[in-house]
Amino acid sequence: MKTLQNSAKGAKVATGASTPATADSGFAYSRSFFEGLVDSALAHAKKIGATNAGAEASEGCGLSVSVRKGSLETVERNRDKSLGVTVYIGQRRGNASTSDFSAAAIEQTVQAAYDIARFTAEDPIAGLPDADLISHEHRDLDLFFPWAIDSEGATRLALECEAAALGTSKRITNSEGAGVSAQQSHFFSAHTHGFRGGYASSRHSISVAPIAGKGSGMQRDAWYSSMRDATQLASPQAVGRYAAERALSRLNARKIPTTQCPVLFESPLAAGLLGGFVQAVSGGALYRKSSFLLDSLGKQVFPKHIDLLEDPFVLRGKGSSPFDEEGVRVQARKVVDRGRVEGYFLSSYSARKLGMQTTGNAGGSHNLTLLSRQTKAGDDLDAMLKKLGTGLFVIELMGHGVNYVTGDYSRGASGFWVENGEIAFPVEEITIAGNLKDMFMGIQAVGADQYNYGAKSVGSVLINRMKVAGS
Repeated sequence: MKTLQNSAKGAKVATGASTPATADSGFAYSRSFFEGLVDSALAHAKKIGATNAGAEASEGCGLSVSVRKGSLETVERNRDKSLGVTVYIGQRRGNASTSDFSAAAIEQTVQAAYDIARFTAEDPIAGLPDADLISHEHRDLDLFFPWAIDSEGATRLALECEAAALGTSKRITNSEGAGVSAQQSHFFSAHTHGFRGGYASSRHSISVAPIAGKGSGMQRDAWYSSMRDATQLASPQAVGRYAAERALSRLNARKIPTTQCPVLFESPLAAGLLGGFVQAVSGGALYRKSSFLLDSLGKQVFPKHIDLLEDPFVLRGKGSSPFDEEGVRVQARKVVDRGRVEGYFLSSYSARKLGMQTTGNAGGSHNLTLLSRQTKAGDDLDAMLKKLGTGLFVIELMGHGVNYVTGDYSRGASGFWVENGEIAFPVEEITIAGNLKDMFMGIQAVGADQYNYGAKSVGSVLINRMKVAGS
């Protein structure tokens, strides 16, 4: 199977989207209105005796359309709003929220949070982030691109995407459907340690899941394009064709005998491996001692050719933010340098639990990129298959067989058997197993076929040896 990811990134969708400077945001509430709500909540918290308090007002709206086999299935519009309040009485904390923005409801919500705090046990770690860590200068990261599309336009794009998949080959016999989603939101947050900030963001997508073959030999695959700016989405035709070709490539799949061999993870799946590392070195898992990477700071976890970068300031990045969920400053950093762990992912609470300082990761990681110092520009998927030599190329994983306490890893899988650097035949009904510690240290190469999956970007990853359970 040739990688077609680049072709699915090729032609752009014709959206008719307006520019952020001129488009109607689609929001029912303004930034200034949210500022007033938050300030009212904080003022009332102080009035009734709170030591400290924080509040966030938010709104989200969007359109989702799904089609199947040439017919419209669903049209969904969503609009959500919320005001969340956190109140501290000393080191006792209470939380409450409401979707009613009336003055009476705000006061009732603050009172509810206050009452919860009154009857909550003291937590010596609880509290707002330290004032000297608060972000006061907020970069514009170009995250908001409202998509001026109606249900008819979204339906047309979804139908075009599915039609392209079904028209790729007569062997594409069915479809689980195609969808178009346009989503946007904004918020304003503040707390009594001096933070004030908020921004608007958007996320739009096109997806399809075609089925190839007939009877017991049917194979399914899927593909999608997701961007903050709808004008940067891949065309529905490109997404449909690529999804279809992925499904077709899996026809006539076989089982293989149980063996041990090198395993190449396709780039979208490699992003999942990276997610396993992030979870293992995140504050909650560390202070609860439920991680296989306890006390890994400064230690060799990957080979010396591996680096992991975090950059919250990527323009239009899916993991970009000028501050974390607590209003703490964020920064670009090396999380892994030459295979050594240089930083964890900590919020204020988890950092205090560990006797450390927050890393500005309340709410998660920001735009992670896994790199190998050995990767060359020409290390596309074909080159990575050559490096694999003879072994397994995995394109789908099933189940949740990962134990983050021990690192044990066991997942159902399908993909392709590779011989002498060339795909020999598709493979199904197998299980791959190992331990994440060994898998991380066993990374032989990272491809230049980089794929962005949310806040993570990584190429295909070659691991030197894993157990493969087959027939």
